[in-house]
Amino acid sequence: MRLQRKRWRIRAFRKRRELRSISDRTAQIRPDDILLFSTQRNEKIRLPYFLNYYREMGVNHFLIVDNDSDDGSLEYLMKQPDVSVWHTRKSYKRSRFGVDWLNWLQWQHGHGHWTLVVDPDEFLVYPFCDTRPLRALTDWLDASSIKSFSAMLLDMYPKGRIDAQPYQEGQNPLEITSWFDSGNYTIEKNGKFGNLWVQGGPRARVFFRDMPEKAPALNKIPLVKWDRRYAYVSSTHMLLPRGLNLVYDEWGGEKASGVLLHTKFLDTFTVKAQEELDRKQHYAASIEYKAYAESLAQNPELWCKWSEKYINWRQLEILGLMSKGNWA
Repeated sequence: MRLQRKRWRIRAFRKRRELRSISDRTAQIRPDDILLFSTQRNEKIRLPYFLNYYREMGVNHFLIVDNDSDDGSLEYLMKQPDVSVWHTRKSYKRSRFGVDWLNWLQWQHGHGHWTLVVDPDEFLVYPFCDTRPLRALTDWLDASSIKSFSAMLLDMYPKGRIDAQPYQEGQNPLEITSWFDSGNYTIEKNGKFGNLWVQGGPRARVFFRDMPEKAPALNKIPLVKWDRRYAYVSSTHMLLPRGLNLVYDEWGGEKASGVLLHTKFLDTFTVKAQEELDRKQHYAASIEYKAYAESLAQNPELWCKWSEKYINWRQLEILGLMSKGNWA
């Protein structure tokens, strides 16, 4: 595992050549700042709400890789006073779906910081997030000597066709995608890395109904007290060293955890899915996007009679999708 971790770090070091700094404001970063890292392509319509959501949560600086956008999102990011942005035209797939790029930026700028790695369609909720900023959570994690914090990816969707209500720039996407699957999740332990592998939700129910074992993983470890020795292995599903993946209690108790509200399924998704299918830059020959395109062509609706409307984090805790552990 040490050799593998060294390999990923060396790979990230080499991939740094693919990134061109467009707007570098990292000199503003203070020693105790909370940093957010992300990759994006053509997400201009999502960026205003995404940035404001995490600003209000307590993120101090954003470090974003733009993968050759042509919708004005790069220009928008350049104007943001708390955003540093890098541009690349290189292959998203050959960078291990952006992991190499972000591993490098975290190595260079994240050491000693709490770092959050999320996509522009992912919104973290955690225990007491309605009354306590992210800093309160990271302070408690520090005091508890906890270096990583997990969050299950929860797919959100509208009631009715996903293309029925147009999404407007700057709008809270949860005003549209306010429903989710409260059950049908499977959990399996990864013997090699020690992380939990979670699958299910509407993507298993609708897009991968005939082969649920191929449904996308929903386990994430997006919040980490970063160290240059660390490396993400596969998206934010797992890290090295392996101890960072032990975000659960093996002895029957509960560790604090959160949820990433995943707002992919807006009216913009059909076009986005076809674009990504054409680009062929995603995992396993874009099998996920093939499933999206085929299913949505037949019926662009994810809501069912068992769907539940999102209220708040306490609802997710009651359903067992997140836990406050011993953080009171």
